[in-house]
Amino acid sequence: QVHLVESGGGLVLAGGSLRLSCTTSRIFFEFNDMGWYRQTPGKQRELVATITHGGSTRYADSVKGRFSISRDNFKSAVYLQMDSLKPEDTATYYCNIKLGITDYWGKGTLVTVSS
Repeated sequence: QVHLVESGGGLVLAGGSLRLSCTTSRIFFEFNDMGWYRQTPGKQRELVATITHGGSTRYADSVKGRFSISRDNFKSAVYLQMDSLKPEDTATYYCNIKLGITDYWGKGTLVTVSS
């Protein structure tokens, strides 16, 4: 069973920073791509950032230059450093892992950016 556990969400003022973390079992993490997605009520879940097992990254245009995704293969963890946060970044953030053609998701962590 694949379990993804997110942490690090919370309330922050606009312009502030948060760091999200996601951990899973090493057997699933080591050779697979990971990502962060976000969703607000009534909208589709959208990609925020992804990182391959080799460390290549991809970002949504809306977060380029402000967010940074990284992974620690020893800790089987993926991180999302979010700087210069804006109210429009308010969402529930989900960790994702792709195993073959199947997506697995964490339960999500809420990020609220107040103006």
